[in-house]
Amino acid sequence: MIVVSGIMAAGKSTVSQLLAERFQYGVHLRGDVFRRMIVSGQASSAIENGAEAQKQLKLRYRLACQAADGYAQAGFTVVLQDVVIGELLREFLDGIQTRPRYLVVLTPRPEVIHNRLGSEHRHSVDELDYELHAFSPRRGLWLDNSDLSPNETVDAILGRLDEARFE
Repeated sequence: MIVVSGIMAAGKSTVSQLLAERFQYGVHLRGDVFRRMIVSGQASSAIENGAEAQKQLKLRYRLACQAADGYAQAGFTVVLQDVVIGELLREFLDGIQTRPRYLVVLTPRPEVIHNRLGSEHRHSVDELDYELHAFSPRRGLWLDNSDLSPNETVDAILGRLDEARFE
């Protein structure tokens, strides 16, 4: 079980797909799919929906962990990708039963993400980057992939997988 996290536009989707393809039996599980399954009553992340949004976010995380464990129990190497930062990261990781577990946090420089998303996202990128670095537990492999291609990032992850392991 390899969890790939980081803020938006850090390269999680592309890297996770390529990483899962490296295994004979690989699964790329996108945690966000569980949010998109809600067809009515979905709480936005806006402040006015804070409690309900937090409840739905925790549900999304719990379902993602359960699905990932199910695939792992069936013999697949699972690459579980989601935006999980701050104090919720510890709770998320504790929800994974499969062993061994690995965590990779992609940490490209904020200016790299600004270039990918455009200036209209500058404030949210800066906030998320701050929350990631200030409040996320330092577990696993934190990898600055600013100057790496997606395949080079996968190579770096596989070459340093022992650093990503946590218990």
